[in-house]
Amino acid sequence: MAAITSTNVANAIVKLVAADALPALVGNLIMGNLVNRDYEPVLANAGDTVNVPIPPTMVANNILEGNSVQTQNPSLGNAQIVLNTHVEATFQIPDVTKVLAVPDLLKIYMQPSVAAIAQRIETDLLSLYAGFTTNTAVGTPATPITEAVIDAAETSLFLAMVPPNEQKYFVVNAATYSAWRQIPLFNEFQNAGEAGLLALIDGTIGKFKDFYVFRSQFVQQTGTTTVTTHNMAFTRSAIGLVIRRLPQPLPGTGAIAEYAELGNFGMRVVMSYQPNTLAQQFTVDALYGCGVLRNSAGVQVYT
Repeated sequence: MAAITSTNVANAIVKLVAADALPALVGNLIMGNLVNRDYEPVLANAGDTVNVPIPPTMVANNILEGNSVQTQNPSLGNAQIVLNTHVEATFQIPDVTKVLAVPDLLKIYMQPSVAAIAQRIETDLLSLYAGFTTNTAVGTPATPITEAVIDAAETSLFLAMVPPNEQKYFVVNAATYSAWRQIPLFNEFQNAGEAGLLALIDGTIGKFKDFYVFRSQFVQQTGTTTVTTHNMAFTRSAIGLVIRRLPQPLPGTGAIAEYAELGNFGMRVVMSYQPNTLAQQFTVDALYGCGVLRNSAGVQVYT
């Protein structure tokens, strides 16, 4: 059996922190779990550009008897997403060995830092509303949402040739979500059935007019006199979130790093000693970029 050394303990602590980082991040994300995530465990640096291929458009040719096929030369689309955001959350633990003895202590430190990273990712994704320019925005600024507006958003995506088998998402702010639950259709069980009952008891809308409905505190608002809320209706292919690995610290610098990877998410956890405070410092960071991939697969909804 291998001897227990300070190096083993240090590596074990970093791995323990990394193991708890990703589940906490994913649990705090809404938009991050809905968009198209592109993650590869390859090293990258801030400012790198990732090319995301987009399927080309093809047309169907009516071939007559005796005629030949018409060869098409489709152009593969390309969306460039720049890894321009290196986000981090750092905290210190005076007596780090307690983390191994009391795992709940780690969660107390981890949850606020990971939640801060999740909030930054959510804000950046929801700031992409201005990129939806193909479809005309629906709804009226500073006006509660109505069933007709929701219907218009779904119709807009249908007319944009969004495949019917693609799941559609609707992300709104708290006020819009509250107004949605008060649409008369939800008030009577014979009209809304189980959906109305869930909205009344659990407070959740669930699925409505082919949209899975979510709310976020980070839906963007603009304007001063007349405040416009930029809610978003979209499919997974509309927005891309690209995450890449950050390099390991230089050997001999006194820092130990471990990668936390879960599904299409990746983060780095770095532990180092701070002599000024006599404490172990942990930095949880991620390198990512986001952008609109398919303009026609999203529409702004004003409220």
